[in-house]
Amino acid sequence: MNYLRDNGFHIVVRKHEELTPTRTHLSVPDELMSCHTGEVCGYIVEGHVPAKEINRLLSERPNASGLSIPGTPLGSPGMETSYPPDLYNVLLFSDKGTRSYAIYVGTSPVTEPDGS
Repeated sequence: MNYLRDNGFHIVVRKHEELTPTRTHLSVPDELMSCHTGEVCGYIVEGHVPAKEINRLLSERPNASGLSIPGTPLGSPGMETSYPPDLYNVLLFSDKGTRSYAIYVGTSPVTEPDGS
């Protein structure tokens, strides 16, 4: 939450003991679930998604449900550690499927799927 606040997002926290009903209501696929679920401007943000990719999502406005980083990759925003950071995909998902939206090592983008 602090990471998103520090990156200009206004956060409203609703704590739930169990997020499964929320994720089911939002149609987050089981394989994309993580530790946090959020909504921003009609999109779902699941897990430790970098602010850069949330802003990109809001700028591009793709026909999608949202973004996910399944699990909790080491070094992702909010999961910084002294251990080497993980390589992970930021996934764009919809009811039609999932695709890679960006690739990161820790908080650093490696590439976007279009090669940039």
